Amino acid sequence: MQNKTFTVEGMTCASCAQTVEKTASKLPGVETAQVNLATEKLTVNYDEAVLSTEEIEEAVSRAGYQVKTATKKQTLLISGMTCASCAQTVEKSVANLEAVKHAEVNLATEKLTVEFDETVLSTEQIILAVEKAGYQANVELDSTDNSYSDAKQKKLNQLNSIWRRFWLSAIFTIPLFYISMGPMIGLPVPSIIDPDLNSLNFALTQLVLTVPVMLLGLSYYTGGFKALFRGHPNMDSLIALGTSAAFIYSLSATILIWNGDTTYAHELYYESAAVILTLITLGKYLESRSKGKTSEAIEKLMDLAPKTATVIRDGDEVEIGIDQVVVGDLIIVKPGEKIPVDGTIVEGRTSVDESMLTGESIPVEKNIGDSLVGGSFNNNGTVKYKADKVGNDTALAQIIQLVEDAQGSKAPIAKMADIISGYFVPIVIGLAIISGLGWYISGESGIFALTIAISVLVIACPCALGLATPTAIMVGTGKGAEHGVLIKGGAALETTHKIDMVVFDKTGTITEGKPVVTDIITAEGINEEELLMLTASAEKGSEHPLGEAIVEEAEKRALTFMNVEDFSAIPGHGIEVTIDGKQLLAGNKKLMVDRGITLDNLNVQSDRLADDGKTPMYIAIDRKIAGIIAVADTVKENSAKAIEKLHEMGIEVGMITGDNARTADAIAKQVGIDRVLSEVLPEDKTNEVKKLQAEGKKVAMVGDGINDAPALAQADIGIAIGTGTDVAIESADIVLMRSDLLDVPSSIELSKATIRNIKENLFWAFAYNVLGIPFAMGIFYIFDGPLLSPMIAGAAMSLSSVSVLANALRLKRFKPSRTK
Repeated sequence: MQNKTFTVEGMTCASCAQTVEKTASKLPGVETAQVNLATEKLTVNYDEAVLSTEEIEEAVSRAGYQVKTATKKQTLLISGMTCASCAQTVEKSVANLEAVKHAEVNLATEKLTVEFDETVLSTEQIILAVEKAGYQANVELDSTDNSYSDAKQKKLNQLNSIWRRFWLSAIFTIPLFYISMGPMIGLPVPSIIDPDLNSLNFALTQLVLTVPVMLLGLSYYTGGFKALFRGHPNMDSLIALGTSAAFIYSLSATILIWNGDTTYAHELYYESAAVILTLITLGKYLESRSKGKTSEAIEKLMDLAPKTATVIRDGDEVEIGIDQVVVGDLIIVKPGEKIPVDGTIVEGRTSVDESMLTGESIPVEKNIGDSLVGGSFNNNGTVKYKADKVGNDTALAQIIQLVEDAQGSKAPIAKMADIISGYFVPIVIGLAIISGLGWYISGESGIFALTIAISVLVIACPCALGLATPTAIMVGTGKGAEHGVLIKGGAALETTHKIDMVVFDKTGTITEGKPVVTDIITAEGINEEELLMLTASAEKGSEHPLGEAIVEEAEKRALTFMNVEDFSAIPGHGIEVTIDGKQLLAGNKKLMVDRGITLDNLNVQSDRLADDGKTPMYIAIDRKIAGIIAVADTVKENSAKAIEKLHEMGIEVGMITGDNARTADAIAKQVGIDRVLSEVLPEDKTNEVKKLQAEGKKVAMVGDGINDAPALAQADIGIAIGTGTDVAIESADIVLMRSDLLDVPSSIELSKATIRNIKENLFWAFAYNVLGIPFAMGIFYIFDGPLLSPMIAGAAMSLSSVSVLANALRLKRFKPSRTK
């Protein structure tokens, strides 16, 4: 029997507790079920052979309540994986554990991401499961501490180790290759090791040169045979089987030569084993080096974080480690230094280069009260600022985490490769045996049959399949981060390229979200500045957005404000004040009509302003119309360009807003919107997105506010403006670090480029194996075609992975059209 406690959400009274308790009690296999309303806990004693935790959760959910599982997301570093088959083995071994919700292995990053119920399963048990599968797992430490540099150094050490193994192997392999192949093509060899004169010396010399190469490649044998015996053969298993077969056959031939049968001097295969191992080690080195380049984006982001900060402690400036900075610390940053953590300026002014975080190359002016982002570069002023966010809470740390999560995720397009790689190696072993036996039975010699079998084993490469998708995603998401476009995962990256409609929120997305004065029209007898000065004086202290815009315009023009007497607000209409003995009315058209004030010849102009999406404020002085001040939420600089770019890409563009149809249509006309959804309440935005999806459209929603969050989540792709709210950013699939709508087409371009790269990688990975394996089996030889030697097969295998990585690295040259 299993005893388990669940946290239940949604219970408000004893009746709720009774409902949950009865629901659980009636399930098959349940012995007892008890609910504690105070702690919101359900404790169930049940037979785990009859009932699962998922069935209990589902039953409680059907009763109208929610079981809150203690789900933990953990990233583990996996060592020992060499190919897609290894990744599949690790993934399956963890996914099969009870309480594991999701397990995903990324071969390129060598990481396992697992979600599990920590009340049932521990991280130690997951690590043990990985070890039982034949691999090593370690918990990934916090990426903001020294663990990252330690991991980087470890990778460098591994790369140097592989290179050392290669050149040491090459020292023995090059003379071995010359000795074995030289006599066949007429090259001279010393008579002491001539195969016809001293066949035993010839064989023993090759044996002595081969053994060190095999010892240097011992990891292929230990890992390969271990995986084979566990029933999960991998790429190392193929190498180990192929080279072992060549070595054992050659060793047997050497023994026969020792016993006097010199005819076997020309049937030695030592050089095949050594050359295969050496070439594959070279391939591993090139592969590891290329894989390192795919994560350069993360390294660049990591390098942004300074190691120390100058803080004020007890009145003195003290330099401390970045990990010792706490919220509330006062930090001094001088010209040429990096901003250590996020905070707000309390003294000084400067310009800051935030290009590595936002992709924006122009430095941003910063004054008292402005925010600073950790990792950005202080250009030319000394500032004192208060630390608001430190450690994992800083924007830089969150960006790094987001990019790392994206790079570690899988795209749906990778599923086919995953399925194939799971069956690939056993099938290859089977094909090697079948083809070898087939040729032997057909009358070919044993050496010919062995050559075929070794070639088949060595040429097959599941690595290329396993690396095709994750490497492209790593480079693609990294390139996005470089341009201020944060893509949250492989699924988002893949879906984005299918988008055929983009819907923009209006306020704060297409427009600046802040009204400004656009027009001042005066009646006869009053000038522009006088009208603005009087109206701004009346609106001084107003909290109404239109009033604030008028006050700001007056301040910008350095106008002098006048004293106001007898201020009176007229709800829904405007204000009435007395200034310098004059009665001033400021408000909408209805206010003027109610007070019997005629607009004279200003009627036509006010209608024109309204048609342009501007809000006219009418001003009357002493019951006579004095003029109109028009206020509007201005369109962002690049909104029209971004929409034009989307149109060029064949994408329909819509706008969703709560504004009236007249204002919405005016804005839409300015920027070239195809479809306007106006007078939409915040809670109805989601339904509008659903309607578009019901038309069969793949919809991307772009927004920045809290009220956009549900619509962002509903859309096929949610795109949040980086300056927007945390809720909107959390709900989105893509975050644009700068409020520039040109990054919307850029993100779609990046998605298309990445998916195209993945398809190319998968094509070449599949094509290589589809053509290479029949070639190695000797099928073309039947029709007088060439026969593949095991050495060429080994070289081809190594090159297949390197070619896929090289193709993925081509993405590093990606530039959005806005930068071209």
